[in-house]
Amino acid sequence: MKAPVVAICLAAVSACGAPPRLEPTLAPPKPALVTPPANARPSAPSKAQVLAETALRELAREFWKATLEANPVQATLSGYPGYDDRMPDVSPEARARFEARLRELRDQVVTRVPEADLDTAERVTRGLLLGELENELAVSVCQLEDWSVDPRDGPQVSYLDLATLQSVATPKDAAALLQRWRAMPKTLAQISANLRHGLETRKTSAKSEVTRVARQLDELLAKPTAEWPLVTPAQRANGASWAPAESARFREELSTVVEQEIRPAFVRYQRLIKAEILPKARGDADVGISKLPAGAACYSALAKAHTSLSIDPAHVHQLGLDELKRIRGAMEALGPAAFGLADFAQIQRRLRGKDRALFFTTRAEVEDSARAALARAAAAMPQFLGHLPKTPCVVKAIEPHAEKDSPIAYYREPAIDGSRPGTYYVNTYAPETRPRFDAEALAFHEAIPGHHVQIAIAQELENVPDFQRNLGVTAFVEGWGLYAEGLADELGLYSTPQARMGRLAMEAWRAARLVVDTGLHARGWSRRQAVKFMTEHTTNAPNDIENEVDRYIGWPGQALAYKLGELELLKLRAHAKQRLGARFDLRRFHDFVLGQGAISLPVLGTELDLWLDAEAKAASPSAPASNGH
Repeated sequence: MKAPVVAICLAAVSACGAPPRLEPTLAPPKPALVTPPANARPSAPSKAQVLAETALRELAREFWKATLEANPVQATLSGYPGYDDRMPDVSPEARARFEARLRELRDQVVTRVPEADLDTAERVTRGLLLGELENELAVSVCQLEDWSVDPRDGPQVSYLDLATLQSVATPKDAAALLQRWRAMPKTLAQISANLRHGLETRKTSAKSEVTRVARQLDELLAKPTAEWPLVTPAQRANGASWAPAESARFREELSTVVEQEIRPAFVRYQRLIKAEILPKARGDADVGISKLPAGAACYSALAKAHTSLSIDPAHVHQLGLDELKRIRGAMEALGPAAFGLADFAQIQRRLRGKDRALFFTTRAEVEDSARAALARAAAAMPQFLGHLPKTPCVVKAIEPHAEKDSPIAYYREPAIDGSRPGTYYVNTYAPETRPRFDAEALAFHEAIPGHHVQIAIAQELENVPDFQRNLGVTAFVEGWGLYAEGLADELGLYSTPQARMGRLAMEAWRAARLVVDTGLHARGWSRRQAVKFMTEHTTNAPNDIENEVDRYIGWPGQALAYKLGELELLKLRAHAKQRLGARFDLRRFHDFVLGQGAISLPVLGTELDLWLDAEAKAASPSAPASNGH
């Protein structure tokens, strides 16, 4: 999943032509298999409980309102109306106001919502809300807006993405779009002012990141305005709500705004990036965040925000090395069945070799493979879930303007208003470099049983605040995605031994992230060291390795979430299985894990013990075992 620095729900890349919609399952949804928590309160709540729960609901609404007002593009992407005419105010003054509001909300949660006065569900909500507030405030030490130049989610990508994500179903929608488009130059100017302030305080992005953005801007500005994605909404301004004259007027106004207002703003931004930022960008030896003022504190805050854990970089680094050793052994054990090879170096050479049968040949093949894997996984959902998501998931290709610098694949959450399904985006750029053997693991991670299942279920939760349905901890979201790759193996969803090898190769990639992320940001590794380590210890293609290392450079701490989250989920599953023995039911366990949103790992562990107490009491000693994978 494409992830921002803290919040899960943020901009991703739009797609080309819409493929057929895939229903999430071949069977009707079943009711959730959730046992009431062990410490559930009596039906008549106390006055203190009523006051605390009322305050919690109020503060949760206020937090979500403040979040959407500060991030109106997120509101559009999440399907919340009323924000489609705005761009974010990213000035220092606006950021200060937002942080002051967050501090006020945090203090009110602590004083007005005593944890002891809450029932189980509300206690989870309180913990998640407090975590979101504290993480957002903690990462303010990084002052990311002063130095982050991002080729994956910067304005030269995210602004263009809006063209296909924002509705123009009616002239009113189009008017909102035009107002937002007219606000883009002001936000770009604010971004530029922030970056200039960063230069004054010796804060800059890595040269590898800035170089990519400079190239993206060159490519964008080399095109005539008529070929920019930002003018394409005019093509959708038709249908029953549109008169021909209105469509023509919208097309003309849109073209004028892009040509006369937005294009000149991007020219000014390009000049800043190339003439001011690039000459002072950090070289390959200084790409780690520790090289910046307050860098160590920033890395600690970002790692905590993404993982919900207070990590020891040295421990995490060694954990990555240990996991790589274990996974290498598993690859060597599978090697004879997959390729007739039992040595990791031989397997690595084979996967990176010139055997064209192991790679795609066309863009269409990449998409077709993703759809086939998704269809198999959708049919298998009743085997591992009691409560099935209702929202469908579709496959789309990453847009040409973003594909060169995008990851292999990622997931875009559905719009909560039902206007857009969950979308699994696949990178079809240079298909001859895209391996067939890891395509299935990617689909299972990003779509089903992975991100789509987890996020769609969260969005469909009832009686929880909106923020809990939309935000959450990266380690929960990405940990579930990686866990889903292994779950798919348990379910027999991989079609060949080569595809199962691809899963192990993907797992090695995530283990290597623990080493590389801590190496870059806590140990002072150079970009070259990180690329070298990934080259030696994974089977990823060279172009993917460079993209991935640059992503870890640009998003410190985010890469830790995958393996740390997966390992915690596996530990909790083993704990549940040990506690329940023959009564352990995999579907019930998954329903519990997914039934509260993307909560922090420590809270999940605490709530699991309460759930297990309830399960043990509710289960009949003679109850038969069920689905105890």
